[in-house]
Amino acid sequence: MDSTSTQTKIDDITPAEWELMRIVWTKGSVYSRELISLMQQKRDWSDSTIKTLLRRLVQKGLLNTEKEDRKFKYTAAVEEIKAMDVTARQLFDHLCAMKRGQTLVNLIDHLELSQSDIESLQAVLTEKKKTAPETVKCDCLPEGMDETCDCN
Repeated sequence: MDSTSTQTKIDDITPAEWELMRIVWTKGSVYSRELISLMQQKRDWSDSTIKTLLRRLVQKGLLNTEKEDRKFKYTAAVEEIKAMDVTARQLFDHLCAMKRGQTLVNLIDHLELSQSDIESLQAVLTEKKKTAPETVKCDCLPEGMDETCDCN
């Protein structure tokens, strides 16, 4: 699956499908019976609902399936970090460039982060600061219409 095709499919992951993908990413590979059992511990979903979601993820090319005897085994066809990155970038692409920084601050403020996560963030921000502009321009309107922007 090429990069554009993969991104399009990742863009189409529903919240319910995300929950199944998270289990598959965590387990690495998982048989359908175990996947259904784990999902039913989280949600009150029927076997058929979960099987439908699995079938959709396979059709989207996000899950691989392999039949072993009479059991189906699922593995992710896309890396978790890639799916999260595409989804986060897509979200931030919809925000005014001037407001992305504050949105990140709000996100960081509300997330539980490990010491290691914080150190990584600090290192990235230290490097980013070396080349960051003084201000970021609004990108809500077409080029040349910035003076009418009310994003401030």
